[in-house]
Amino acid sequence: MYTAQGKLEQHSQIEAYLPMVRRQALALQVRLPAGVDTDDLIQAGMVGLIEALGRYDASQGTQLATFASQRVRGAMLDELRSRDWLPRSVRRQARAVDEATRELQQQLGRPAEEHEIAAALDMDAVTYRQLLGDINNGLLMPFEELLAEGGEHHFSEHVSATPLAELIQDERRESLVEAIAELPEREKLLMALYYQEELNLKEIGAVLGVSESRVCQLHSQAVSRLRGWLSEH
Repeated sequence: MYTAQGKLEQHSQIEAYLPMVRRQALALQVRLPAGVDTDDLIQAGMVGLIEALGRYDASQGTQLATFASQRVRGAMLDELRSRDWLPRSVRRQARAVDEATRELQQQLGRPAEEHEIAAALDMDAVTYRQLLGDINNGLLMPFEELLAEGGEHHFSEHVSATPLAELIQDERRESLVEAIAELPEREKLLMALYYQEELNLKEIGAVLGVSESRVCQLHSQAVSRLRGWLSEH
């Protein structure tokens, strides 16, 4: 009887949180490359939701809605990471962009211009912008993702909301906010629109007066600057 009642309660909770899963999937999908299926994100989110319901511990002081939302988003991001659709050659070039951007920042004492980064990579402006677009197709960069060094060790959204975990998260967020403040003004605005206002690429392009593809290029460049700044500090 207890088992049947427990299953009924879990089913009711799943039904109650299903709209949240769908909202998370839609919000993430519009900011990802074309070809990412919303249904795949929802399926991954449902797995995260069921796991969250099974592992939730009210004694940790976190509300179920908050815990479930974190687990759902984390499951969706894990699904996207597992696909690893960026070719190795582009990953190598992305690391080269990061390195060139960081070295130029140190040499010049200011954010490097596009043409300066392209020259350091022995590319013309058109080739460099095409590379930025290719890199952006593999970027999955929610706020916490930018805190990882090279994207290899992301700050897990699966941790319990303990005071220590919250402190670590707050300190890393402060570092990221400081890094964003060092960006050129247009890239700084782009990041604010993308991560804080959660506008999609088309909406950001309308604000900046550029195409969606140009937004992708600027986003890649901004992320490269941020990774370089965070690795230094």
